[in-house]
Amino acid sequence: MPAFDYDLFVIGGGSGGVRSGRLAAAMGKKVAIAEEFRFGGTCVIRGCVPKKLYVYASQFGEHFEDAAGFGWSVGEAHFDWRKLVAAKEQEITRLEGLYRKGLDTSGAEILDTRAVLVGPNTIRLAATDRLVTAERILIATGGHPAPHKDLPGHELCITSNEAFDLPALPKSILIAGGGYIAVEFANIFHGLGVETTLIYRGKEILSRFDHDMRQGLHKAMEGKGIRILCEDILQDIVEGADGRRQVRTLKGEALVVDQVMLALGRVPNTTDLGLETAGVETDQKGAIVVDAYSRTNVPGIFAIGDVTDRVQLTPVAIHEAMCFIETEFRGRPTSPDHDLIPTAVFSQPEIGTVGMSEEAAAKAFAELEVYRAEFRPMKATLSGRQEKTIMKIVVNAADRKVLGVHVLGHDAGEMAQLLGIALKAGCTKDDFDRTMAVHPTAAEELVTMYQPSYRIRNGEKL
Repeated sequence: MPAFDYDLFVIGGGSGGVRSGRLAAAMGKKVAIAEEFRFGGTCVIRGCVPKKLYVYASQFGEHFEDAAGFGWSVGEAHFDWRKLVAAKEQEITRLEGLYRKGLDTSGAEILDTRAVLVGPNTIRLAATDRLVTAERILIATGGHPAPHKDLPGHELCITSNEAFDLPALPKSILIAGGGYIAVEFANIFHGLGVETTLIYRGKEILSRFDHDMRQGLHKAMEGKGIRILCEDILQDIVEGADGRRQVRTLKGEALVVDQVMLALGRVPNTTDLGLETAGVETDQKGAIVVDAYSRTNVPGIFAIGDVTDRVQLTPVAIHEAMCFIETEFRGRPTSPDHDLIPTAVFSQPEIGTVGMSEEAAAKAFAELEVYRAEFRPMKATLSGRQEKTIMKIVVNAADRKVLGVHVLGHDAGEMAQLLGIALKAGCTKDDFDRTMAVHPTAAEELVTMYQPSYRIRNGEKL
C-alpha cells in the first residue's frame, strides 16, 4: 500500500470544498484544504451573501415611499455607499472566520496557498513550492465571471466581483446580460439611485424561466424606471475624456455611462490548475467532466460544484460534497440528485420557482392544466404601488401531478423553498386543493386556484 501525506486533499475553500473537508476531518481522516484567496468562495465573499445584503439595502427607498400610505411621515433619506461596503465587508469577514473555525475544530489542516496538480495523487503548494500527496484529491475551485475578452473595451468594464467594492456609487450603469446575476444587479443599482440600463441579446430576460415570470418581471422593472434593451449586444466601449464609458451597440444605440458591468455568464476555474499534467478531462467550456458520483476520469481525483458546470448553485455544491463523503468515506454510494431544485431570483419583485416551466412541460406531456393568478398584493392597496404578483401551477392532466410552480412577488424565494418540498414529495394538484389556506397571505392563492385557467394539449393552448 502506498503511503500518502493525506487521506483527502481539497483544492478550493468555497462551500463545497469546506463542507467536504470538514466532514472528512471530523471522521478522523487526515485532511488538508488549500485556498489562495479567502475561505467561503464565491457565495460568501463575492456572490450570494453580499448580493442579498445589497438587495436589502436597495429596497429601503421603496419602503420609505410606501410608509406614507400607512400613515408614516419619513424625513429626508440619505444613502452612504461606503457605509454599506464597510458593513458588507465586516459580515463576510465574520462568516469567513466561521468557515475557518469549522475546519480547524474538525481537525483539517488549512493551507493559505494556491494548489496545483502535478500528478494523479500529487499536489504542489505554490506558496512554498512543496509537493504533497493524497489518496483522494477533491477539486472544488468554483468559477468566475466570463471576461468576454473579444469585446473591444472589455478592460474598461467591471463584473459582479468588482461591483461590491466600487470606490463610489456610479450615477449611471449599463449592465450586459439577461441572466439572474444581471437582473439582480440591475435592481440593486436602480434601488440605490443609479440610472440603470440592461442590455440582452435574447428576446426576453431570464431564458429557461417560465414566460410569465420573465414577462412579468420585465414589465415591473421597466415600471420602476429600469431601461431594458433586448435583442441587442455591446459593440464596443471606449473611455471618454471625462472618464465615462462611451458605448455603441450592434443596433446603433449610443450610450454614455459611468460604469459598464458584464454579466455574460460564468466559466469554471480550471486554468493553470495542472489538470492536463494529471490527465483530468475537461469539456469545451473548460469544466471538469465527472460521472454520477463526481469522479473524474483519473482514479482518485474528484470534482464538485461550479467547476463541473452541472448546476451552478451553492446548495448544489454542498449537496454534492455530502454525496462525495457518503460515497468515498462511508461506503454508501450516493449520486447527487439534481432534479427539482428550487431556485430564486432576488430581483424586485422576486421570482421563486421549482420544477418545469410551462414551455418545457408542454414539450414533455400530452396535456397540461395550467393554473394562473395575477393580482395586486395587499400591501400595495395602501402604498399605491402598481406592481403585480403572478402565481402559476403547471399540472400533468393525466395524473394531476404538479410539474412546476412559479411565483413572481414579494418573498417568492421563501415560498420556493417550501414548494420544493411539496414537489419533491410528488404532490398532486389534489394535495394542493386539500390544503387549508393561510389568510390573508399571497401564498394562499397557491391552494385556492381550483379551476385551471387554461389547458395545453399537444403543445397547443386551448
